[in-house]
Amino acid sequence: MASAETGAAIEVEARIAASPETVFEYFTDPDKMIQWMGRSAELDPWPGGGFRCDINGRDVASGEYVELDPPWRAVFTWGWDGEDPVVAPGGSTVEVRLAPDGDGTRLRLLHRGLPSAEAAEKHRYGWQHYAERLATAAAGGDAGPDPWATPEGVAEDN
Repeated sequence: MASAETGAAIEVEARIAASPETVFEYFTDPDKMIQWMGRSAELDPWPGGGFRCDINGRDVASGEYVELDPPWRAVFTWGWDGEDPVVAPGGSTVEVRLAPDGDGTRLRLLHRGLPSAEAAEKHRYGWQHYAERLATAAAGGDAGPDPWATPEGVAEDN
């Protein structure tokens, strides 16, 4: 398996019509996280604190927070619970950078340490899906039901 320093990486960017302070909370507050990603979340936002997000009752992302610099940057490890995951829990690293952009925020998400180009593309697709939902929720809108909130919904869309 590739380490976070040597594996494949992807980057996703989005503009969000909300302040960096508001957007940052969507990566650290479980109630806000599930407005855009996951059915439930257990977040302990401090370096070494746990990160766990149940995406759809089958796929559970888990890792730990590595660095937090509110409201500009959050870094956490990422992987999947379960038998023989493509990325083991904590096996890759996600870095979220937020910068003011006019009356909104520019999100730059870098996911490093993915074990293959195929895994990187699957994660890019996922982060693009969730970045759109985050942009809606953080701007005060309703992202609506996530079509990936069930394992069947993920299978239909992939």
